[in-house]
Order: sequence, then C-alpha cells, then structure tokens
Amino acid sequence: MDNKYSNKWSEFKDSLELSKEELSEIDLKVELLGKILEIRKEKGLTQAEFAKLCNIKQEYLVRLEKSKTAPQIDTLLKILIPLGYKL
Repeated sequence: MDNKYSNKWSEFKDSLELSKEELSEIDLKVELLGKILEIRKEKGLTQAEFAKLCNIKQEYLVRLEKSKTAPQIDTLLKILIPLGYKL
C-alpha cells in the first residue's frame, strides 16, 4: 500500500470509536482484499481472467478490489483455492 494512503488510513482509523475487535476485523478485511489484488497483478491477470479462473463474476471482483464489499468465507475459498492459496 502506498505510504500516503497508509498514513491517511491510520489517521482515519484512529479517529473512529471502534473496539479493538472491530478494528482487527477491518484490518483483516483490508489485508485480505489487498492480497487478492496483489495476487491478481502478480499473475498478470485481468479482472475478467481472474474472475473466470475463480468462478466469480467480474462485477463482484471489481467491488472487492474497490473495497465496496467484503467477501464471505466461501467466496474467499473460491478465490484462493484455484490460485493455490489457503486461509
């Protein structure tokens, strides 16, 4: 993650009135979604190719990559298993 965005996120996160558990959950989601994007780019796949490989809709992948939705466990497995990863 670019440092300028990381700093903004840290500042914003610190301003929220959330429990440690809620903050941990947010951090995990951010890390997972970032890793999914990183894997796709490392493999040189377009969103369409990646979505097809993982048997998910491209539109859903777009929402994931933009952090507009958080994946359910079964969706994470659909994404990670074909790529040789596991939780």
